[in-house]
Amino acid sequence: MSSTPHDPFYSSPFGPFYRRHTPYMVQPEYRIYEMNKRLQSRTEDSDNLWWDAFATEFFEDDATLTLSFCLEDGPKRYTIGRTLIPRYFSTVFEGGVTDLYYILKHSKESYHNSSITVDCDQCAMVTQHGKPMFTKVCTEGRLILEFTFDDLMRIKTWHFTIRQYRELVPRSILAMHAQDPQVLDQLSKNITRMGLTNFTLNYLRLCVILEPMQELMSRHKTYNLSPRDCLKTCLFQKWQRMVAPPAEPARQPTTKRRKRKNSTSSTSNSSAGNAANSAGSKKKTAAASLSLTSQVPELGATPNRSLSPGRDGDLCQSAAVTPAGQFKEKHGGALKGVPPSPAQRLVVLTGGLSEKM
Repeated sequence: MSSTPHDPFYSSPFGPFYRRHTPYMVQPEYRIYEMNKRLQSRTEDSDNLWWDAFATEFFEDDATLTLSFCLEDGPKRYTIGRTLIPRYFSTVFEGGVTDLYYILKHSKESYHNSSITVDCDQCAMVTQHGKPMFTKVCTEGRLILEFTFDDLMRIKTWHFTIRQYRELVPRSILAMHAQDPQVLDQLSKNITRMGLTNFTLNYLRLCVILEPMQELMSRHKTYNLSPRDCLKTCLFQKWQRMVAPPAEPARQPTTKRRKRKNSTSSTSNSSAGNAANSAGSKKKTAAASLSLTSQVPELGATPNRSLSPGRDGDLCQSAAVTPAGQFKEKHGGALKGVPPSPAQRLVVLTGGLSEKM
């Protein structure tokens, strides 16, 4: 009989070192079932810390809770944030409710990248009232929940639209007070409005004022400022956001591409380069010829003479060479000191060499 290899990471549930498995993904409806169990475990001594822990367990930090219903004076819609959700559930029990749970029937689930949406068109919120009389209230409507798609699977948005409600009174109570018309008249009156107690409705009306003041209260707790200073700071920051221009999207740096030169431009550049080289060579030869004048000492004493015609048949002007070696041209009978041109230096050079020969 071959023995299976021992797994060092295996821990027997009957051993002293049993480890709990990694939490697995559960169905959204099971989270509502867990929330019902948590509400049933509430006691009369449950304080604000208990309700904060309840909201932290089942609601995200940025969760919102919305209730929509229609009263005698028209349709109502209340939306509260995460900080006001614990107080909402506590007001339900403060209004005389002893038990609260939700029933979902034929719900539809849709999975997204980071969330799960549950749409239940037949949702019932059941509350058991102990005062002013024993009554069971069934509030029916449509519940839309959005859960985060992670291990905690907490509620991100809660939207309950109330359509109708029913208040159920036991027959035993009616039989006990059948002969008392005043009690029967009191039993015939509704104890809720659209399934919500007066405590809850008053709190929702108060949330219309409290919800915009969440920023003021958080700033007061953080910076320990007076209410007036908190209001001034919040108004100033809101004014800055309104006045500040919208941020422009960052532009991507454009990459410059080097343009390729055409063949015509390359040939023109090459011809221009050749011309420049030829001009440079001519300048070099002229400079070399000019340096020859300094090498001939006899040119400084050359007398005035009339120059013969050049190669092109042009007559050269008469020039005189001073002992310093400067040329003076005659303009209108007067001599003016003008630096000699390279051609004149060449003519004088050739004349001086011919005389020596």
